[in-house]
Amino acid sequence: MEGGAGNKLLSLYFNLMLIVQLQFWSSLLPISYSAAIRHLPGFPGPLPFELETGYVGVGESEEVQLFYYFLKSEKNPEKDPLVIWLTGGPGCSALSALLYEIGPLFFAVDEEYNGTLPNLVLKPHSWTQVASIIFIDSPVGTGFSYSTTSQGFQTGDFKSSKHLYQFLTKWMIDHPELVNNPIYVAGDSYSGKIIPLVVKDISDGNEAGNEPFINIKGYIMGNPVTDPVFDSNKQVQYAHGMGLIPDELYESVKRSCGGNYVQIDPTNVLCQKDMQSFYKCISGLNIAQILEPLCFFASPKPEEMVGDRRSLKQKNNEFLDPKPIKPIPTDRCRSFDYLLAYSWANDSRVRNALHIRKGSVGNWQRCSYGLPYQYEIQSSIEYHANLSKKGFRSLIYSGDHDMAVPFLATEAWIKSLNYSIVDEWRSWIVDGQIGGYTRTYSNRMTFATVKGGGHTAPEYKPKECFAMFKRWISEDPL
Repeated sequence: MEGGAGNKLLSLYFNLMLIVQLQFWSSLLPISYSAAIRHLPGFPGPLPFELETGYVGVGESEEVQLFYYFLKSEKNPEKDPLVIWLTGGPGCSALSALLYEIGPLFFAVDEEYNGTLPNLVLKPHSWTQVASIIFIDSPVGTGFSYSTTSQGFQTGDFKSSKHLYQFLTKWMIDHPELVNNPIYVAGDSYSGKIIPLVVKDISDGNEAGNEPFINIKGYIMGNPVTDPVFDSNKQVQYAHGMGLIPDELYESVKRSCGGNYVQIDPTNVLCQKDMQSFYKCISGLNIAQILEPLCFFASPKPEEMVGDRRSLKQKNNEFLDPKPIKPIPTDRCRSFDYLLAYSWANDSRVRNALHIRKGSVGNWQRCSYGLPYQYEIQSSIEYHANLSKKGFRSLIYSGDHDMAVPFLATEAWIKSLNYSIVDEWRSWIVDGQIGGYTRTYSNRMTFATVKGGGHTAPEYKPKECFAMFKRWISEDPL
């Protein structure tokens, strides 16, 4: 037998054995499970906030087990809003958002890392100061979520959205004390495709009389993947505006490609040539935040980025989540901070503290890009239009130094909804300085830029993003 074929058969055997073990093991466990966490390895003393972790079974036979982290508001959890946070990818762990974006904990990155368990410290700008947050590992196969059947891992935009609605209904039944709290669905990056669909599912369920009634009030999205016609086409204009490509190339590519840089006619030689020049200009950039170093040069070759881009994740994930390899010794390389999460989340003491089911998942990954996932929603704009008609509030924000989903793209599709402006373009201020710019529309949609922010804006500008969130969630002007 050929060595390659033998290895494939061996791998298949071990995968099948794992599935059989999971099916047997999970049959002995409750469909839903939760536990209060008082201490976490790496953090000195008891946690100064309330943390709960657990699983909720979803799917036809509850074969999909979605893992979550629930942090109560540090202000007034009985009345404060409840935020359901969906990390992007698809396939990026909720723990990434908790630690690097809006949660109360972060790694002590100023300490010299010696290979042992990383230390945790408190963050001063956690969104949990004014809201309770459920961080969900979704879709299945993300973070610590798993399936007890091989079929359960097959998912996509619509199925994962349905699972999230099932999750929320079951979770609310187990937490009746929060049933009257205002609820918002939030997230960033690829979750821009999923969030409006989840809000629709919740709204439809309420209108159908499903129990429990979910007090959904609106949604929040950061640098959201929405529509390739807007998202990718605006990259060229953005690069020109930021001085990354010269005037001559910008004018030439506009003429040769006719403003369409997503689905290029293979016979259009001039457009292909101009796009090659464009990608050559940006090939050394960290497109998640163009001012920061690209520490791991794993970017795709320019010719691989030309053509039909069904999702930004398919071409840009290597920029957004470099593989956990030995870091290049650079001054404050953000990629090194990501590596700390691998060391922490894969430590057996941490898994025991979080009550992760033994044998359910292998190594924790910050982003699992190999999921068998179906990208079914080409554009989510129609969902925003329908949700606007129902009167839901929305906050759409963009870090203005993100080139993966440029703020120009988000601004353009918002304008395409054709709602009148009720608060004209202006700056918003944090501690006497401009935090970004904002505009509000008659459909109760607020658009905001975060000055200096990247693809996951709170990661880069935590103080400004917390101020933005706190004002908006309280229905105050930014």
